[in-house]
Amino acid sequence: MDQPKSPSPNQIQIEVPGDLRSSYANFAIINHSYGEIVIDLAHVIPNVPQTRVHTRLVLSPYHAKQLLHALGVNLANYEKRFGVVDMETGGADGMPLGYPPSQVQ
Repeated sequence: MDQPKSPSPNQIQIEVPGDLRSSYANFAIINHSYGEIVIDLAHVIPNVPQTRVHTRLVLSPYHAKQLLHALGVNLANYEKRFGVVDMETGGADGMPLGYPPSQVQ
């Protein structure tokens, strides 16, 4: 009879709860100190002049750099599959997905 494999010491078992709520963000404010990078996320709504930060990520510089690398790899894979993301429209197909940088003050 096969025994279930236990994870190796270098593996982390990650559980994603079924009731985990997702948050949509189309705006980020990023600040840093010597020991941490802080990313505040918000959802800006068209024609509404204000918003509220709904998520704050606090990362060590090392983990922020790992996140930057992982995002770069994933965006490169996205663009291979769906096309280059246009920084003015936000969409790979020219369809607007967000706000051009000039629109946010």
